[in-house]
Amino acid sequence: MPQRPTPEASSTWRYLEAIGVSQLPPRCVAFDPGYDPATVESHLEQSGHLMSSLKLSMACWQVAVESATRRKIAAAKKMGVPISTGGGPFEVAAHFSKVDEYLDLCAELGVTRIEAGEGFIKTGLDPSAIVALAQSRGLEVQYEVGEKHSGALTPEGLQEVIEIGRSWLDAGAKQLVVEARESASNVGLFDAQGSLNLGAADRLAETFGLSALVFEAPNKPSQFAFMRHFGPEVELCNVRLEEVLRVEIYRRGLHSDAFQHEVLRPRGPK
Repeated sequence: MPQRPTPEASSTWRYLEAIGVSQLPPRCVAFDPGYDPATVESHLEQSGHLMSSLKLSMACWQVAVESATRRKIAAAKKMGVPISTGGGPFEVAAHFSKVDEYLDLCAELGVTRIEAGEGFIKTGLDPSAIVALAQSRGLEVQYEVGEKHSGALTPEGLQEVIEIGRSWLDAGAKQLVVEARESASNVGLFDAQGSLNLGAADRLAETFGLSALVFEAPNKPSQFAFMRHFGPEVELCNVRLEEVLRVEIYRRGLHSDAFQHEVLRPRGPK
């Protein structure tokens, strides 16, 4: 895969280094719910070095003109940004017993990683079998934990999520994605008011380790809540392209709200 552009040689980075802003690995999964190719290309040029991957969300890419989807994937690959697909299309494929065909399509298009899940359809599929099928096509797998329509996680639901997540990681899935949809309200770790359940988030982090988790954070309150709580290393997804830079200045303590929190504030000059 091509190397991402790095900021070390730039005048801007030399200034940021002087005030103690840390170099951080990419921890932001950018979210494409159906942007036009030119928009995706422009944001990759501007922010690709900050993206851990680009997620082709929902099934929008399946009904778009295929040449446009291929153009987006090619642009991401040129910038060294992996491409993942959302879990919804996988669930539909599993419901109709077309997982092989779905995986063939993803591999042929040049996708890096597929997302499996049971957010709205109980597939009952074996994690080891799915991971093996994906790997045979050169695809990685991540698994989305949590349901889309059952409300915020209960203590019982959290325990079930842990058990299911462990089975997928043991089978070879690379990461677990924690559901929050596009609202971060009354779903997953968020209550009906959009408040983050810190205890449940901590339990997931303690069980799996922060590097094995990607938290869906589709809006400003959810994004900021995760970074305030876990610090700059937390990986966030469902971040719209136009919000990537805002998320990343918050992560580095350059946002006025983030500067108030020691875990995020730049260290200052040496």
